[in-house]
Amino acid sequence: MGAEGLSESRQRELWRRLEGVNDPELDEPVTEMGFIERAEIALDGRVEIDFRLPTYWCSPNFAFLMLEDIRVALEALSWSPPFHIGLHDHMFAEEVNRGIAADKSFSEIFDTLTSEGELDLDAVRAKFRMKAFKRRQESVLLGLRASGLSDDAIAMLTLADFDALRGSDGDAAKHRLRYREALLARLPALRPNDKAIIDWEGQPVGPDRLAAYLGELRSVRINMEFNGALCRGLKQTRYKELEVIDGEPTLVDFIVGRVPARPASPHAADH
Repeated sequence: MGAEGLSESRQRELWRRLEGVNDPELDEPVTEMGFIERAEIALDGRVEIDFRLPTYWCSPNFAFLMLEDIRVALEALSWSPPFHIGLHDHMFAEEVNRGIAADKSFSEIFDTLTSEGELDLDAVRAKFRMKAFKRRQESVLLGLRASGLSDDAIAMLTLADFDALRGSDGDAAKHRLRYREALLARLPALRPNDKAIIDWEGQPVGPDRLAAYLGELRSVRINMEFNGALCRGLKQTRYKELEVIDGEPTLVDFIVGRVPARPASPHAADH
């Protein structure tokens, strides 16, 4: 492979890795949220990342989780490059960038910026994983209902049945894949004959419970979509951007109560 081909291959790999990093609260890729300001590969293979959040005061918890996940993504690159991640336009940008330059971990950096015990990242991650699980599950359940499956049939689906589902709808397949990923992250020992539609505690959701359960999931989605709309609105206002996302609710939709229940779309929560 020539130098140009190698460069293009590495650039594709870089963006593929970054696309796997989600805003933990919104369950959306940081690339789609526009948080990656710049991702460049120098001639010597070194990677430069500029990272920018919607507001100056975004929670350091959220900033930490995303920056740490970006670091993990960069460490997984096939050519093992040195890299630099720069946080911009944030109240802790100077401290974070100074800490990164000193080769400190993000835990070390943020431990100096927060009170003792305030930065319980395991608890923060667990909370957001639960919300992402529920958001993805609602998309799948609504899609299965829309496809004509009865509540009884949905409740009876095993993991093997779920994996055998077929459909020409690319979005439906994508949402099933995302839910499956969250399901196995929650219960990695799940077997093919185990139920695929379970709650966060691991209990099967029976057909008599499904309607009420969907109401619970809907409230999670509404919260995440509101915060996603707020996040985008703040970012667009701050940086004078105009970005129209087909099918996504705006703040006006929430204000006037015009938020549809949709079988598809994986989004977010509180910035």
